[in-house]
Amino acid sequence: MDEVVRIGPSLSIPATEFDWRFSASSGPGGQHANTSNTRVELRWSIVDSPTLNDRVRSRLIDKLGPDVRVVCQAHRSQTRNRAEAIERLTERVRDALVVERARRPTRATRGSQLRRLESKSKRSETKANRQRPDHSD
Repeated sequence: MDEVVRIGPSLSIPATEFDWRFSASSGPGGQHANTSNTRVELRWSIVDSPTLNDRVRSRLIDKLGPDVRVVCQAHRSQTRNRAEAIERLTERVRDALVVERARRPTRATRGSQLRRLESKSKRSETKANRQRPDHSD
């Protein structure tokens, strides 16, 4: 296993910060008598991580909580499940670190307002044509 897990260009987590637990899988390779512990549970405590600075730590805690837990039991091999668990953790942390741009409110254009009103009147006309004609002449 790698000594360091690279999350991004400026963030790497030492593998020593991860807590691993292994158990029998309910999926492939886990339901027979002679089984190995292929189910992998990976936990990483964001609060206790000495790697993170305060800004990154607070952002991750807001998005993911105080710790991240990933469970993988999709493969028959513990090694493959470990690799997939690290991939999932990396993806979650990367997604949590993405800063979304603030939306700048804009006004509806005059053309879009006219199109909206026109479609409303067309829809109204369509519904009115569905009714029985009034023969009260």
